Amino acid sequence: MTQPAQTLPDTEAVSLARASAGELSRLLGENPDVDRAQVKLDGHDLILPRQALSLLRDLLIEMAQGNAVTVVPTHAELTTQEAANLLNVSRPHLVKLLETDVIPFTKTGTHRRIRYQLLMEYKQRRDEESRSALDELANIAQEHNMGY
Repeated sequence: MTQPAQTLPDTEAVSLARASAGELSRLLGENPDVDRAQVKLDGHDLILPRQALSLLRDLLIEMAQGNAVTVVPTHAELTTQEAANLLNVSRPHLVKLLETDVIPFTKTGTHRRIRYQLLMEYKQRRDEESRSALDELANIAQEHNMGY
């Protein structure tokens, strides 16, 4: 697992990331059938798979927004604190989700471990349920002429 960035990108890095993300997005969009790209770095030619280019674009987009970025393999196992941080919830709340079988986990000794992929599946379900609930509330508000 790549270590998290310790600091947010500075203004110059944000500007460079914004320009690079835009150009890379354009190139990927104009060349949808290309499965690899040649990149020159310090006089050396590298061949990168399209998946790496797409990931690089996503990383640059986040940096362009001033965000620090962490790369986590989908099969990685997270601690309860790491998982809680990713969900933006407290560790005790996450433990309740684990203990009530809302999110699957394994135990290594006395420590709970959560697979990143399973955590992201839970997050996606939670986000979809939240959007659905907000849509329903908006519909109810419109039916009652509440200005939404």
